Amino acid sequence: MLATMTPDHNEIDRLRAEVLRLAAERDAVTAERDAATAALAKATAKGVRLEKKVSQLEHKLGELLRRISGRSSEKIDPAQIFLEFAQGDEEQGPPSPPHVDEAPDGEVAPRAPGKKRKKGGWGELPPHLPRVPVKHEPDAADLVCGCCGGERKSIGSPEITERLDYTPSSTFVVQHIRDRFRCPTCQDGTVIAPLPPPPLGATDPEKGRAEAGLISYVVTSKFGDHLPLNRLVAIFAREGVALHRSTLCDWVREAAALLWPVADCVRRGVISRHVVGVDDTGVRVVYEKDDPRTGTRRARIWVYRGLPGEAYFTISDTKCKADEDGPAAVLSDYEGFVQVDAAGSYEGLFDDGTRLEVGCHAHTRRYFFEARTSSPREAAFALLTYRKIYEIESRFRDATPEERRAARQAETKPILDAFEAWLDEFAASSAFVPGTPLATAIGYSRNQRVALRRFLDDGRLSPDNNAVERALRPVAVGRKSWLFAGSGQAAKDAATLYTLVVSCKELGVEPWAYLRDVIRRRAADRSAPVEALTPRAWWEADRKAAAAAIASLSP
Repeated sequence: MLATMTPDHNEIDRLRAEVLRLAAERDAVTAERDAATAALAKATAKGVRLEKKVSQLEHKLGELLRRISGRSSEKIDPAQIFLEFAQGDEEQGPPSPPHVDEAPDGEVAPRAPGKKRKKGGWGELPPHLPRVPVKHEPDAADLVCGCCGGERKSIGSPEITERLDYTPSSTFVVQHIRDRFRCPTCQDGTVIAPLPPPPLGATDPEKGRAEAGLISYVVTSKFGDHLPLNRLVAIFAREGVALHRSTLCDWVREAAALLWPVADCVRRGVISRHVVGVDDTGVRVVYEKDDPRTGTRRARIWVYRGLPGEAYFTISDTKCKADEDGPAAVLSDYEGFVQVDAAGSYEGLFDDGTRLEVGCHAHTRRYFFEARTSSPREAAFALLTYRKIYEIESRFRDATPEERRAARQAETKPILDAFEAWLDEFAASSAFVPGTPLATAIGYSRNQRVALRRFLDDGRLSPDNNAVERALRPVAVGRKSWLFAGSGQAAKDAATLYTLVVSCKELGVEPWAYLRDVIRRRAADRSAPVEALTPRAWWEADRKAAAAAIASLSP
């Protein structure tokens, strides 16, 4: 008979405690492992974010260095584009560029015919400049013949060598001379010719001391040649004419007030066109002490462009779409196409459907150009595509709108279709990395797809907004010299005068000659219609007059 074993409760309790202890250690180790895994994952994610941030900062630094000390042009040698496109894995890279011609053996196809670059050197000096003859005679001893001792005579036509010279611009005083007339018999009823009204200060003709030519020179120098008024004071001082900067400020302010109706007429011409291009840039404005916006602030100067020679400038305090001086106010009554970039300040323009947005392919191309350092192969593919699109545009630059539309439908549309299909495919692939410059370029292209394709259906539209950006260039260059506008009213005056000066430059009209004539005509009769005084109307009238003069000379 087996003996009954009595359980040792102490041993059981000891074993149970040991199991609980080991389980607690296991749980602690598991928790420590999970915490370490989470920390590792967190550190890995942070490292990925930091690496991405470093890559973005390096890209921005490279772009800033390029803009400061590199080439500002975005033109690239076609051979370099093909080289970048050829680099990398052929299987993982994008497809071959649609309709981009390559020569055999890897050579680059010849460039499409375009304007030839002018050769360097002086060439012929301008024929319209006056010639000042300077006669040079040989020494008397050289005029004696060494053989017979006779006198050498001039033979044939003289040899003429031309050199260019310069005399500083002359400041002169115009004397308005008026004789008094009176009857010698009765010595009564003195008559004198009326004094012509001065361009500025018409309330008191005797106090108007500046003529139209001088005022036009000051306006053209500041807004056309980017000379601050204090430098003009120094230039006049070298000629012995003492003028204060405050005097020149008064002339600019009064000239803007005199010419504002003409600038407003330019605005009416712009908003009557089938397409209006819009862009803006920043300017600093020093507001007056009694203004609620006291201090120096960054305002926006906008340009609205219709036909060449119609560039209307305005100033707004902000870039907000609700700004009362922004595009929403200027284009409130406009119906048609508006060509802009993808800035948020334009969103309200297209809500009611009366205006249709036209995208800018130059902005799109710029994003891919900036992505060349981080994604050279994909960026080169996009640049090759745009090269082909602009080759088509250059071939039909002088064609009619109907011919241009037909060419875009037949040649450009298939290229864009293939390019957009690649954008969608690449955005859905594993090679797409959000936050990179290439992702920004692809996102911009896809988000603006409808606006970017709109130029295909209308031959009057341009694929980009470059003409408007060129109109803003004088402001970007000038603000490096004059730095800021001295008041809110000075900023508005600058917009008025930029409207006229930039419009003249687009037409190839000399701003000084135009302003002098228009200031004289406005000063003579301020109530007269101004439709014939806009730069484009003035240019057209001048062309007609020149054509009539030529026709009168022909037999």
